[in-house]
Amino acid sequence: QVQMEECGGGSVRSGGSLRISCSVSGYDYTRDAVGWLRQAPGKEREGIGGVDIDGRTMYADSVKGRFTVSLDKVKNILYLQMNNVKPEDTATYFCAADPRGIPGPDARNWGTGIQVNVSS
Repeated sequence: QVQMEECGGGSVRSGGSLRISCSVSGYDYTRDAVGWLRQAPGKEREGIGGVDIDGRTMYADSVKGRFTVSLDKVKNILYLQMNNVKPEDTATYFCAADPRGIPGPDARNWGTGIQVNVSS
C-alpha cells in the first residue's frame, strides 16, 4: 500500500518561494504516477502538476512557469518547488499517487495535506 506524507508547508509572502516535499513508501515509480493537488477554502480540489511513469511532467495553467514538480527516485521523495507565489496559491496541498496516470481528484492514494499560506 502506498503511504504518503507531506512536509515543508507554511507561510510565504507574495512573490516569494517555497518548496514542499512528500515522502512516499510502498511506491513503485514504474507503476505509479505521482503529483500534487490543492484545495483552497470553498473550492474543489484541483490537480496542479505531476510526473508520469515515463518521467513526463504536466502542469495546470494556473501554475505553469512558476511551479516545478520533481521526483527523487532514490529517496522516494516528491517535491513541489513554488516560485513567484501569489495569494491565490493559498491552499491545502496534497501529494497523490495513481497507477492510472497523473493523479487527479479521484486519485487512489493520498497524503494528509499540508497548508500553504501566501500573504500579499
